[in-house]
Order: sequence, then C-alpha cells, then structure tokens
Amino acid sequence: QVHVVESGGGLVQTGGSLRLSCTAYGRTFSRYVMGWFRQAPGKEREFVAGINWVPMSKYANSVKGRFTISKEYAKNTVYLEMNSLKPEDTALYYCAAGTMPSIPTTAAAYDYWGQGTQVTVSS
Repeated sequence: QVHVVESGGGLVQTGGSLRLSCTAYGRTFSRYVMGWFRQAPGKEREFVAGINWVPMSKYANSVKGRFTISKEYAKNTVYLEMNSLKPEDTALYYCAAGTMPSIPTTAAAYDYWGQGTQVTVSS
C-alpha cells in the first residue's frame, strides 16, 4: 500500500506562482510513476504532469513551459512548480502513484491517490 499526501495549494493572483508537494508513504518510492491531475467543477479529471524513476517527465500541452515537475528521492516527495498561473488553472489538484513503466495520462492507470489540494487563481 502507498499513502499519498498533497500540500501547497492556495489562492494566488493571475501571473503568480505556487509549488505543490506530494509525499508518498509506504513502498519503494523510487519505483513509482508519480502524476499530478486536476479537476475543475463540472469537468473531467485531467492529466497535468508526470514523472518516472529515470527520471523522465511529461506535461499536458496546457501547462508546458509554465509548470515543472521534479522529485526528491530522499524525502519521497514530488513537486509541481506552477508559474504564470491563469484563472483556468483553478482546480482541485491530485497526486497519484502507479507502477507502470511509462507515464500514463489517464487517471485509471494510477493505483493510489491523495485527497487533493485546492488551487485558486484570481483574475
């Protein structure tokens, strides 16, 4: 079992920055693919970014060049640095862990999920 906990959300103005953290407790962190997803009210949960053990990373087109995902093995933690935030980035952000060799962009491919952290970008 893996327990995933997110933190770092909040309220920020357009153009601002936030850093989300995701800590995984349980099994060997380095073997997991870690992904960030987000879900706005009335919308489907969508992939934001993911990172595997190489590490390789993948981003949604909507956040490329603005968001950066990274991992710190010593702390079993993955970060999502979000810059140049826009009102359309407002959502509940989830961290997820999975054991696939690639970096899936579908939520169903991930096994373990956190409770989410709210990000609100005001215009």
